[in-house]
Amino acid sequence: MNNNVIKLLLRLALSLGFLSAVADRFGLWNENISAWGNWNSFLEYTQLINPWIPSAMIPTVGIIATALEIVFSIFILIGFKTTLFAKLSGFLLLAFALSMTLSTGIKGALDFSVFSASAGAFALSMLKEKYLELDTFFVKK
Repeated sequence: MNNNVIKLLLRLALSLGFLSAVADRFGLWNENISAWGNWNSFLEYTQLINPWIPSAMIPTVGIIATALEIVFSIFILIGFKTTLFAKLSGFLLLAFALSMTLSTGIKGALDFSVFSASAGAFALSMLKEKYLELDTFFVKK
């Protein structure tokens, strides 16, 4: 498998993973397979993994995390500034993984492959060759 295919698969996996999580917190997944199922359950989980953040700030944290996931996923999916948004995604996922680990233990972060997703995002940021990316239209030849 060549690097272009690997890069495309990483872009799809990261983007769809973020978008799936966002869809879940808005109740778009069937409740039988949903992790949260609604915004309030997502905020409860956000508070659980961030016990050091005051409760009054949790809705803001949830909104910011959700907005970042939407923006990062779309930009990675279309290939806009892929290197930058892959790195930012890696840091965001690493922050999630560390929060999960420090608050509830490492099992959840491992079971949900958050460390793996973070590593995948950082790996994506290292693949410089453009392939099916919007950035190819802006690169000077």
